[in-house]
Amino acid sequence: MDVELARYAELDARLVALVKDIKVLSTLSWPKRVQDAFLDAWRRGQPYLPEIKYKRFDFAERRRELSTLAQRCDPHHPVGDYLQRTAHSWQIATMLLENLGTTRITEYSVHLYGRPGDRIAGTEVNNLAAAEHFIGAASDVMGNEALDEADYCLSAETIADELRHRLAQVFTDHTIRIEIDPDLVAKAAAGPTRIRLRASTGFSEYDLSQLLEHEAFVHSLTSLNGRAQQNLGSLGLNSPRITATQEGLAVFSELVTGSIDITRMKRISLRILAIDMALRGANFIEVFKFFLGHGQNDVDSFTSAMRVFRGAPTCGSAAFTKDTVYLHGLLAVHTFFRWALKGGKLELARHLFAGKMTLEDVVELEPFVQQGYIQPPRYLPPWMRRSNGLAGYLSFSLFVNRIRLDQVERDGVLAGR
Repeated sequence: MDVELARYAELDARLVALVKDIKVLSTLSWPKRVQDAFLDAWRRGQPYLPEIKYKRFDFAERRRELSTLAQRCDPHHPVGDYLQRTAHSWQIATMLLENLGTTRITEYSVHLYGRPGDRIAGTEVNNLAAAEHFIGAASDVMGNEALDEADYCLSAETIADELRHRLAQVFTDHTIRIEIDPDLVAKAAAGPTRIRLRASTGFSEYDLSQLLEHEAFVHSLTSLNGRAQQNLGSLGLNSPRITATQEGLAVFSELVTGSIDITRMKRISLRILAIDMALRGANFIEVFKFFLGHGQNDVDSFTSAMRVFRGAPTCGSAAFTKDTVYLHGLLAVHTFFRWALKGGKLELARHLFAGKMTLEDVVELEPFVQQGYIQPPRYLPPWMRRSNGLAGYLSFSLFVNRIRLDQVERDGVLAGR
C-alpha cells in the first residue's frame, strides 16, 4: 500500500472513532408513551400537540476534530475527497443534534437531506410533483380506501421466524437478531445486526418482503460489508450524506423483486407532502389528520406524522426532512443501474454493496476496489447475485422508455387495430 493510502486508512479509523456515538435517528425517536397518550386523547376527542424533551448535546470539540481531519485530506484525491465529504456530513449532523426541539433543525436537515421542492436530477420535476404522481396513481387503482385488515394476518412472531430462516440463507457468517419489541413506535426498525418488530401488530406478506429486501438485504447487508473493510471502516457507518443512495437502493431492491405495492409508494409519497405541509406551518395534529384523510389508521397516521416532526417543534413551520430522499433516491439509483447496464458496467453496480456510499463514491472509488484497497462485497442481495435476471429487467426498462403512450393511442394499439 502506498504511503498516501496508508495515511487515509489511519484518518478513516480516526473518523470512525470520532463519530461512532453520534446517532441521529435513534436520538430523534419518540418514546411509545407519547404515542399511547396522544392516541388516547385523540379517541376521546381531546387531541393536543405532543411535547418531546430531547437530550442536550455539545459537539463543539468533536466538530473541531472533524474539521482538522478534513483539512488533512486532499479533495483532489478520490479517497481524500470521500473522507472530507463524510467528515463534513457528520459535522452538520452534530449541529442538527445540538438544535433538537428548535426550528433551526430544518436548516441542518435540509442541508443533509434536501427539501420537498428540490428538483429531481435529470428531470424538470421536483419531489412534490413526483409524490403527487404516485398518490394519483394509487387513487386510480384503489381510491382512498385503506387496506383490508385481513391483509395484515401475520403476527410479529410469524414474521420473526420467517426472517430468521431467510436471513440465515444469505448471511452465512453473521447472525442478525430478530427481536419483538413492545415499546417500538415504528412497525419495524433495523440495524446492522438486529431487526426489531413491533409487538401485537399484524403484518402483511408485502411487509415481510419489504423487511427482507429493504432492511435486511440493503441496510443490514451494506453495514456488514462496510464493517469488514480493512482500510475504510467508515463504509460501515450511516453517514448522513449516503442516506439518499441507501434509501433509494433499498426501495429499488423492493421494486426489482416485486416487493413494493402501490400502497407503499403512496405512503412514501404522502410523507413528502406532509413535510411540505409542516414547513409551510401545519402542526402535528393537522399532519396527523392529513394521513388519516388518506386512508391510514390512527396508529399508522401517528407514526407517519412523528417521522415528519422528529426533532422539530410540533407547532409547525419546521420539519425533519429525511423522508424526502426516498423518491429521488429511488429514481437516481434506478437511473444508475440502467446507465451501468448500457455501459457494460454492472460489476460497478455490485460494488455499491461493498459498504454505505453515494452513487458518486462508487464511481470515484472503483479504481481502489480494483487495487484491493477496498474489498468487494462479502454479501450480495439474492437479486444482485442473479445478474441475468436484473439485466433482463433493466434492458426492458431501457427499451420501454422509447414507447410513447400518446403514440400508442394514435396507432390504435389499445383498440386492437
